[in-house]
Amino acid sequence: MTETDDVGLADVTLLTARAVEPGYEQDFREWFGRVTDTASAFPGHLGDGLFRPATAAGPWVLIHRFRDQESARHWTTSPERAALFDHCEGHHQSEVARRELTGMETLFTTAHDTPTTAPPRWKMALAAFAAVLPISLIGNGLLGPALRAWPLVARVLMLALLFSTLMTYLMMPAVTLVLRRWLYAATSTAREGPTR
Repeated sequence: MTETDDVGLADVTLLTARAVEPGYEQDFREWFGRVTDTASAFPGHLGDGLFRPATAAGPWVLIHRFRDQESARHWTTSPERAALFDHCEGHHQSEVARRELTGMETLFTTAHDTPTTAPPRWKMALAAFAAVLPISLIGNGLLGPALRAWPLVARVLMLALLFSTLMTYLMMPAVTLVLRRWLYAATSTAREGPTR
């Protein structure tokens, strides 16, 4: 299987940063409500999000999640989306960045990220290892003996549920926060460019 094929099977998160004129924030939120209502009717749509800017002059970040690449493409090429983005009252037509994330990249994106870069995959793998290790030790050390009498499938299902829940809601956010400077060191340098 090629990397492209593998990406096609993963969840897809679309991130778009838009500049909003001061004083039109409520209009923008109402417009985004119409966008989410429309997107939610598309097959494979998994949810939306909107992050306020960290500073008054910063961009707002729109998030759309889809089941796979085909579902995301159906939305991004739809006339419904085009109509919504073409008619946004002229106060937030400035798109300052766009990023499409798949697979593990989505675990390394927070509301404070500029949606243009992701850490190198080897760094993501090491960060994921740092998150998996304590869960594995605790899960196998504490639950292993208690679940030993369970059938294999039931035991694996219980541990998989525990691992995936703790990874998504606890360990990956914590590890990403702690290792943030290291994870994004190369991408930050690339964005800043060489000093003169």
